[in-house]
Amino acid sequence: MLISKKLKEKVIIIAESDQQLLAEIKLNLNKQGFLNIKTALDGKQIYEILRSYYGIAEKIGLLIVNEQLPQCDVLAMCQQLSSHDASLIPFIILSADENKHNIENSEFNSQALIHQMSYPINYSVLMDTIGFQLIMMQERYLRHKQEERLINELAERKIVDAKLKYLVVHDELTGLINRHNFESQLRLVLMRSRIRQQEGALIFINLDRFSLVNELEGFDVGDRLLIEIVAIIRKIIFKDDLFARIGSDEFCLFLDNKTAKEVKQFAERVRASVDEFKFSSGGVCYSTSLSIGIASVNTVTADYHPNEIISKARQACRMAKEHGRNMVWSYNETDTKVQERNKDLYWVPLIKKALLEKKFFLVFQPVVYLDNGKISHYEVLIRMRGLQNEVISPSDFIPVAERMGLIHSIDQWVVESAIDFLAKLPETSKISLAINLSSVAFQDDSLLPTLKEKLSLTWVDASRLTFEITETAAVENFEQTRKMIAEIRSLGCQFALDDFGAGFCSFNYLKTFPVDFVKIDGQFIRNLINDETDQVLVKSMAEIASNLGKKTIAEFVETPEVIAKLKELGIDMAQGYILGRPEQALLTSSFIALNGLTRTSAQPKRFTNWFSEKVS
Repeated sequence: MLISKKLKEKVIIIAESDQQLLAEIKLNLNKQGFLNIKTALDGKQIYEILRSYYGIAEKIGLLIVNEQLPQCDVLAMCQQLSSHDASLIPFIILSADENKHNIENSEFNSQALIHQMSYPINYSVLMDTIGFQLIMMQERYLRHKQEERLINELAERKIVDAKLKYLVVHDELTGLINRHNFESQLRLVLMRSRIRQQEGALIFINLDRFSLVNELEGFDVGDRLLIEIVAIIRKIIFKDDLFARIGSDEFCLFLDNKTAKEVKQFAERVRASVDEFKFSSGGVCYSTSLSIGIASVNTVTADYHPNEIISKARQACRMAKEHGRNMVWSYNETDTKVQERNKDLYWVPLIKKALLEKKFFLVFQPVVYLDNGKISHYEVLIRMRGLQNEVISPSDFIPVAERMGLIHSIDQWVVESAIDFLAKLPETSKISLAINLSSVAFQDDSLLPTLKEKLSLTWVDASRLTFEITETAAVENFEQTRKMIAEIRSLGCQFALDDFGAGFCSFNYLKTFPVDFVKIDGQFIRNLINDETDQVLVKSMAEIASNLGKKTIAEFVETPEVIAKLKELGIDMAQGYILGRPEQALLTSSFIALNGLTRTSAQPKRFTNWFSEKVS
C-alpha cells in the first residue's frame, strides 16, 4: 500500500514488553520508512509518551500494543483514545490466538480504528494494516476538521446576523437606539401620552464645538468623548427613558409624564453635569458643554408627528447655540428665529420653482442728473411672480435666499438677464444699467467668469454696466471685495457704493474703495428739508465724494423741495418715485423736466423691456 511521506512522519508508538520482539518490530518499520518511533515496555510508559503530545495529538500516527502489556488495560485505553474524531488514535492490538478477544466487534469500535493481529507477526500484513489505519485516521481527522469549521462558520454567521439585527436599531458606538428606532418608538409614546392625557417633552442635545475636538485630536478621541458624555447622561436618566443618538453629536431624549418645570430642571441638571466634566487627551484638558433644546408635548396640543417634535426641539437647540451655547432653551412659536425658520421653509421651494420656471423678472428705475434732468442710467431691480401671478417684492424672498444659499443663483440670473436686456436694445442705444447685487455676491468665485463670458457672447460694452454694493457688505469683507471689484472694473464696468453713510466708517473706507458712484442712504434724504443735521452731512458727503472724483446719487427722493435742496447741496443725481417708479419698461423720454416734474413731449423710440413681453 502506498503511504504518503507526511503520514510516515507521524509518531508510531510500539508498546511491547518483549524487548527482542520490540526491536524486531521497530526494525521492520524503519525499513518501510517509519523513522519517528517511540517505544514503551508497559502501560505507564505509553501514557508518559502521550502526555508529551498533549494538545498536538494529530502528530501521533498509531499505537501498536501487546494485549498482555504489563500495567495496561488495553480495552480501557482503546475506549479513551479511539472513540472521538478530535483525538483519534488507531490501535493495532497484538495477541496470541488463544487470548484473542473480539475487540473489533465491541460497541465502541463502531467509531474507533482498531485492528487485532495474532502472533507470530506477519510483517507484510502489518504494513498493510498500518497504511490502512493511517489513511483512515487522516480521512476521519480531515472530516472532523471540516465539520468543526462548518460549525464555527455557522456560529460566526449567527453572531454576525445577531449583530446586524442589533445595529439596525442601535448606534454601534454608544449602544443607544438609533434615529429610525427612536422615531418608531416615539410615535407610540406620543400616542400613549395623548390617550392618557399626559404631558411630556422631547429634549434635543447637541455637544458644543465637538468638531474642534475631532479636528485637533482625531476621530478616535472624538468617539471616546461621545462615549463618556453618554455615560454621564445615562447616570441621570431613568432606565426606561427613550434615549437615542440621531446624529454625529446629536442626541434625543424623551421624558414621559413630566411637567414643563420638571423637564426644564432635568435638562439643567444634564447640562450642569456635562459642564463640570473635564475631558483629557494627550495632556490637554477640554471643557465640554451642551446646548439643549426642549419641545413640550401637552394635553391640549394636537397630535405630533415624531419628525415635527424633533424639528421643534432642534430649533430650540439652535436658539441655545445662537444665544451663547451651554444653555437650555424651550421652543416658542413667537421667537423671531423660529418665525424666520418657518418663513424659510415656506419660501425656499417657491424660490427654487421661480428659478426653474423663470418666474423672476426685472424692473428699471431711472437715475436722473439734477443739473439738467437727463437720465443717467437705470437701476435694475428684481421681482418674482407668485403662485397666483402676483408680484412679490425682493424684501420678501432675498433675505431667505441669502440664508439658504440660493442667492448666488439669483445674482447670476440678474447679471445675465440685465446683459441680455442691453444686447436686445437698438445698436444706437446708449442706455446704461446699475445692477443691484446681494451682500454676498462678491464672495462668489463664479461671478467674474460668468460676467466675462456673458460680455464676450453678447458684445455689450462693459462701461454700460454699473454694479452696486452696499457699504455694510463692502466693509464686512473689505479686502476680498475690493479685489473682486478691481477685477470687474478692469473689464470696463463701474461701481456704486450703496447706502453710503449707514455705517460708522464710511469716509475712512471711501478714500480707498474703488467705486465710481456714491449712493447716499435714504435715512439722510427722507427728512432732509426739516433736518439741518442731515443737510450738513449730505453736503459733507457731496464735497468729499467730489474731491475723490466720485459722483453722488441721492435715494428716496420724493418731493420737488428735496430735489431743489439736493441741487443746492451739490448732489449730482437723484432716484425716487417722483422721478420714476421701478417699471418693466423704460421711460419713453430720455430726460425729466425737473422744474415742473413732467416728462417732455419728445418721444424717442420706446425701449421695451425684453422680459415684459413674456410676463404681461
